[in-house]
Amino acid sequence: MTASTPLARVHTPRLAFPALILGNVILAMGAILVRLSDVGPVAAAFWRVTLAAPVLAMLAGSRLTGTRLSAGHWTAILFAGLFFAADLASWHLGILYTKVANATLFGNASALMLPLWALVVLRQRIGWVQAVALALATVGGGILMGSSYELAPANLRGDMLSLLAGVLYTAYLLVVQDARQRMDSWSVLALTSVIAAPPLLAAALAMGEQVMPGDWLPVIAIALCSQVIGQGLLTYAIGWFSPLVLGLSLLVQPAVSALAGWLLFDEAMTATDGIGALLVAVALILVRMPARA
Repeated sequence: MTASTPLARVHTPRLAFPALILGNVILAMGAILVRLSDVGPVAAAFWRVTLAAPVLAMLAGSRLTGTRLSAGHWTAILFAGLFFAADLASWHLGILYTKVANATLFGNASALMLPLWALVVLRQRIGWVQAVALALATVGGGILMGSSYELAPANLRGDMLSLLAGVLYTAYLLVVQDARQRMDSWSVLALTSVIAAPPLLAAALAMGEQVMPGDWLPVIAIALCSQVIGQGLLTYAIGWFSPLVLGLSLLVQPAVSALAGWLLFDEAMTATDGIGALLVAVALILVRMPARA
């Protein structure tokens, strides 16, 4: 895999950053949709990519078959699909065995791993504004999860599965970021969805999960909201930003989860939670200042 940094571009599309944030907002609702489905957690992941694949292929159109890729690029796409399948399976299972707050915390480990990748592996330098943004985002994310996170032996299995999902998602994002330099977002997402479907189905059957839904609405919602819209927006935006910006943007998901829990399930949202969300928002504004300047 080549160095996962965006190609040098004079102008970033005006809608790229809003797409990045909106994609994370929509993806934050995925756990709720998984809980509402009447199939197994891995089966829900299978339907997510399977039902979305034809829509994504239609959106890609002729670009899906018109792009010439080398054997190395096809290998990268293959690994992206496998990483994505493993990530979905691990995270959906983790939701069942730990608190949603814990799953959100560990599942978004990419928020820390992507900036570390940029600093340690890619040896990218960051300015003082970006350093302050990273510090604010880390504190804000910790505050958001601190009030609801619960470290307990009963949660260990789910915590480890969710942490594994975070590691796998980091690998997926890095590979996809590289692939986005050569293919449009819809083609990348369509191919990775097709590749991810068979191993997810095999895993669901091997685990004895219920695969066929009695109610199709939740799994259709997972496919359209999480895969087509949420992941589509993220895949579009990912080619334009550094791992630091991508990592910080993932902290939008815990903030949205806390707000959704307050609005939908009457879960307490304290003034401290509000401060954490505000710090994340300030960090996202700061991290964009050098690019705008």
